[in-house]
Amino acid sequence: MVTTGEPASQTLAFLFTDIEGSTRLWEQYRDRMKDALECHDAILREAVEGSNGQVVKSTGDGFMVVFASAADGVSACLKAQHDLASASWGETGSLRVRMALHVGEAARRNGDYFGPTLNRAARVMSAGHGGQVLLSAAAAALVVDQLPEGTTLRDLGEHRLKDLGRPERVFQLVHPDLPASFPPLAALSRRTSEFPGEPSAFVGRAAELKKIRERLEDESVRLLTLTGPGGIGKTRLALHAAADQVDRFEDGAVFVDLSAARDSASMLAAIARRLGLHETREPLLDELARRGAARSRRASVLGPAALIAQRGSRTSVGRTARSIRGNPALRRARQGS
Repeated sequence: MVTTGEPASQTLAFLFTDIEGSTRLWEQYRDRMKDALECHDAILREAVEGSNGQVVKSTGDGFMVVFASAADGVSACLKAQHDLASASWGETGSLRVRMALHVGEAARRNGDYFGPTLNRAARVMSAGHGGQVLLSAAAAALVVDQLPEGTTLRDLGEHRLKDLGRPERVFQLVHPDLPASFPPLAALSRRTSEFPGEPSAFVGRAAELKKIRERLEDESVRLLTLTGPGGIGKTRLALHAAADQVDRFEDGAVFVDLSAARDSASMLAAIARRLGLHETREPLLDELARRGAARSRRASVLGPAALIAQRGSRTSVGRTARSIRGNPALRRARQGS
């Protein structure tokens, strides 16, 4: 158990939780949400206390929790998510809770904890989605060799988080009995280092960059295609344009290599994998549209979701473009060969 003494600082594991869409649920089900929140609180407290943790405080519709070890935090998250998924929620529907675990040093004062470690844990949690459990790089390193049977970690890459100067590499806790596919993290942007490196300095092409920027600022543009003979630098231009503007979009920009794609189906599959959609029982396009629509309720700006490099036929590109034109998950895609 976590000790009750108050030394100057300790290295501990901190868990932050939050109910996704709680404001909307409170507006729609004011009376029912009181009972639902009591059930939520009981489930989380039982999971935390059963894993040697301590609830430090309520954060509105979530908790701040402390554990002596990250492994205990993982156990609590799995227990809580299992019990939340199996609970009967009635009219409100299932409460989907996002969770994040981080490890670091924190100062304790008057029964509470303070410091950058807590800020980072909270920001990692805010980047997640209901039902998702995220771990910081520090937490993942401590638990990777002692995960419960059947549990794995999925590397979601390095992300910039609001108000944090240093990016964080984020991992998702995956268990076969829990949902594993979620939209991209709600981070400030994807790091431009995720793009292929430029082999030499980029010179000129200011006019083309200006035209690309103007088209991307047009809300009616969903797919911008760069065409021309092979070898004139379309992919290089698209990459440079995306890197210049990555911070304009809440979801940033990612590179999807479609050089191996030969038809619309393989093209969609590659895009889905790059967006973190690894498992689905629905047709990929329907699932991308559904998740995109869900995400649009949570963000005021839907940034570019894919930067596409394609060497296949323009006919195949055209079919896919017509298919995804209305998909908010693929708000802007840039295509070059």
